[in-house]
Order: sequence, then C-alpha cells, then structure tokens
Amino acid sequence: MEESRYYHPAIETMDRDDLNALIDERLRYTVAYAEEHSPFYRHWFREHHITPDDVKVHEDLLHLPVISGADIRANQPPIKEEFLFRSASWNDIFTVHETSGTSGIPKSFFLTWQDWERYAEKYARIFTSQGFSNGDRIIICASYGMNVGANTMTLAARDVGIAIIPAGKCSFPLRMLKSYQPTGIVGSVFKLLRLARQMKAESFPVEQSGVQRLIVGGEAFAEEARRYLAEMWGCGVYNTYGSTEGTMCGECTAVNGLHVPEDMVHMDLYDTRMKGFVNDGECGRIVLTTLLPPGGISGNLLINYDTEDTTVVLSREQCQCGRTHMRIYNPQREAETAWVAGHSFNRVDVERGVFQRGNMEYLTGEYEAFLYQGERDDETILRVTMECERKEGCGSDLITENFQKAFFRGKPGLFHAHKEGSFRLLFNFPEPGGLELYKTPGRPKRLVDRR
Repeated sequence: MEESRYYHPAIETMDRDDLNALIDERLRYTVAYAEEHSPFYRHWFREHHITPDDVKVHEDLLHLPVISGADIRANQPPIKEEFLFRSASWNDIFTVHETSGTSGIPKSFFLTWQDWERYAEKYARIFTSQGFSNGDRIIICASYGMNVGANTMTLAARDVGIAIIPAGKCSFPLRMLKSYQPTGIVGSVFKLLRLARQMKAESFPVEQSGVQRLIVGGEAFAEEARRYLAEMWGCGVYNTYGSTEGTMCGECTAVNGLHVPEDMVHMDLYDTRMKGFVNDGECGRIVLTTLLPPGGISGNLLINYDTEDTTVVLSREQCQCGRTHMRIYNPQREAETAWVAGHSFNRVDVERGVFQRGNMEYLTGEYEAFLYQGERDDETILRVTMECERKEGCGSDLITENFQKAFFRGKPGLFHAHKEGSFRLLFNFPEPGGLELYKTPGRPKRLVDRR
C-alpha cells in the first residue's frame, strides 16, 4: 500500500485490536481530564455516582447517561453565570464558536489550538482518502465564521498541500473557474447544481472547468441527487459529515460509507424510543465522545453527547481502500424526520422522489415539502412543490408517478396509509423562482411540518 493514499497510515490502517486499545487509552485519559477540567462533568460524575477510574474501556460508555444540546444550553449564560462545559483556561482558548441557534439559544463551544489541529487532521485524512494531494486547488463554498467547517478544511488543506480558494459562496463569478482551474469544489448539492446551471446558461462547459471531484458537506442527500450531480459535472461526488462538536467523517474513493476517525472521536448509536444503544446495522442517533491523546487539552470535550443525527454502522471491517476505521451510513438530521400514522420519513426520502432520473428532464432539482393537517383528524397532507425548468410541458403526470414509486419504496406503512386515504400527497410545479424558500431568509428548510 502506498503511503500517499493515507494522511496518517499507521493510524488509518491500524489493526482492529490495536485500534481498540488506543481508543481505550485515550478514553481513560479523556475521562480523567474531564473530571479535572470540566465543571459540568465533575458535577455530572457525582450526580450519577460515576467513578471516573471505573471507565476503563469504550464499552463502559454504554452504561453512562446520555447528554444533549439542552444540557449544554442549561449550563451556560444566561441560565448559568459561567460556561460549565468549557474545559480549558481562557489562556488556552483560541476561538469561540456558536451553533446556529435554530432550536433555541445557540450552544457555545471553545476550541484550543490543539482542538483545531485535531479537527484539521480529521479533514486532512478525508481529503487524502478522496484522492486530493499536493498541487490540488479547491474552492470552498461554505461560510467562514461561527461555523467551523470552512476553517477546518482550510487548515487541513495546509497540511495536505492543497491550495484553497475561499469563495464562501457558490455564487462566485465564473472567471474564477477559468482563471484558477480548481480541481475540486466543496458545497451543498443545491449550490453545486445551481453553479452547473449557471455555467450552462453562460455557455461554459463543465469539462473546461478543470474540476475533478466535488465534495458535498453540511447536509444529508439522496443517492439519486448524488448521481444526477455527478452526471452534470462529469466527475466523482464525495460525501462528508461534520459538526462543531467534533464529528468529522468522510467517504473515501470506494464510496462505501463514511469513515469515522475512531482514534479521535468515539461513536455509539442510541435509540431514544427504546432508551438504549443499538447494534451495528441498526439505525440510531449518533452519541459521540471526544478522545484526547494523553497530555492533550481541549476547550470543550464531550462524553456521551447525543448529536440528534441518525445513522447506521455499516462495517468495522477493513475497507477496500485499506482503512480499518468503521464506516457509517450518510447521517440524517432527526429534526428533518416527520411522523405520519406511526411511520417516519426523512427529508432525504422526499429528495429521493424528486431526483428520479426521468424527472430531471423537466426539473431543476429545487424543491420544498410541507405537512398539513387534513380536514379529518386522522388525515395528513404532504404537499411537494418541485421547480420546473419551464411551466409548459413539465411532465407533471410522469413526475408524480416517479415520485410516488420512489417515495413509497421501503415505506410500506406510509403506502398503506396513502391507500387508506389518511395520507395524501399533493404536487405543485412552479417555474424557477416560485418556491417559498426563496423568500425566507437563512438556510432553506425543505421539509416543514405545519400541522
């Protein structure tokens, strides 16, 4: 195996037994560090009668309580006078970050320079696993600010030898593509689709852009959307998943799940309805634990933290790329999951229906969906609005048929509710610019429950 395929080959290809031993060593140090430096966890250990020295292996985490974002908000101003999750002195804090705050008061996070170095290594491994190396040029279509993603990728690029073009948005002038010939672009599915449409409108063939890989981050997406995006750009599309809390995972060139950097963050999956952890192959919410190397410091470590994102552990076996760290399914946001008649579906399920290949002869890919209460108490209506390239000849009957086949595939409970009449689907097909999300400031919400 060539070392150039890996950023840190000794760690990324480590034997499973050795990797587990490394995880356990770092867990013991992290728990001891939390007791000494984290006011929240010091109290948490006492409150739940946890003896830190008894947490010796990662399986011991399965017996500890799970904390949530609500716990972070309840232990910072204005609820408390101090930020009780901060686990390093202000002398060591390098940056302060906040989450978007869409579900309440923003959660505050404190990062030391060591935290940034670990974040950067996680993403350097991802870039390398996707085939990037010294001499590549990547346009970053992500905001620089309270969100750590863009800065993390920029630091990672420094370590890999990649040149970064920090556009911040995908609405940059096309001359940047012509002038800099980037080999990669990072952005959301929809930003990259819009950019391709802009290039087509301005008679700039994508094959002349120099782009060889697209990196999608910041949101879950349907495989159908990936395939269409890859078709439009004529190159590979790779998925990444990250958060301010420290989860940074990415697909390698094998495209068979996202690799978790297990030496730096431990991940278990939890079923909130069953109040218990699930086995590999079962869906659950990501519960993460920071793993510090002995002697390391952290401004905001977390133990058994529920991210409220769901996934499935696909495999802990060696990947065909040679990496041994476990692989997970593309995570989805629990906040983007809706329940109808006792059955759930996610925004990604709606997206799957939109991006059926036959539909894309007519659609731009932009869509939004709203759930409404029907006239009867037991009736729910899902209204899906899909933007058409042009109003005339939109092929609405074909699109409706394709959408329903894809949406109900694997959803027998919802299909039964639809057949019984308790779950109705309505469709609209406006011209470009006709979606509500264009008029709403902030990050677009594509599945909104208005019941």
